[in-house]
Amino acid sequence: MGWWTDHVVPRLTDSALAAPEIGALRRVACAPLTGRLLEVGFGSGLNLPHLGPEVTGVDAVEPSDVGWARSESRRRDFPVPVRRIGLDGQEINAPDATYDSALVTFSLCTIDDPARALTQIHRLLRPGGVLAFLEHGLSPEPGTARWQRRLDPLQRTLCGGCHLSRDIPGLLTGAGFEIHSLEERVLLPGPAFARPWAYGFVGQAVRAEPARDPDRRRPPPPEGH
Repeated sequence: MGWWTDHVVPRLTDSALAAPEIGALRRVACAPLTGRLLEVGFGSGLNLPHLGPEVTGVDAVEPSDVGWARSESRRRDFPVPVRRIGLDGQEINAPDATYDSALVTFSLCTIDDPARALTQIHRLLRPGGVLAFLEHGLSPEPGTARWQRRLDPLQRTLCGGCHLSRDIPGLLTGAGFEIHSLEERVLLPGPAFARPWAYGFVGQAVRAEPARDPDRRRPPPPEGH
């Protein structure tokens, strides 16, 4: 952490991710969210205008004090309570199955251990709860993916630990989610050289229950066999 990461990066992120094209994708991602909502990587509250009236409260995990301060007016104008419950998506102090839905946008790229954070979200969602996501990550186009991996060290240094080459669908399924809706696309229009930063994913996943051991469903064999 330092002056650049703590004070400059949150302001740059707020400006860069407020584009109308990104707002339209936020609206798509947030459409199915209901009830008590957990948002990991709340930032400056850019998702709040896209949440529907079915959301009854928002618990936010946000590490940046600058980002939280910049969300003040958005939180004040939002019709239901928004509270900050923690700083680290990898360690969320709440009971299992607390939330009806969850939201993560442009945050899995920066969290040190995104698999651990998604496991936390999975634990905190009720069975069948929806996780909405909008993230940038690893492109399926080999040339773009090579550049993403080459640029990762510089990206992490300049952008507060952000990674370009994380496999978002793979992380979701690895944490026990079933992806019900997934759109892979270039998030913002622009020249081809910008593709390493612009490729992303928008959709929804559902907390899946672990499969039962098939041997447990089998009756015991008769005695003497």
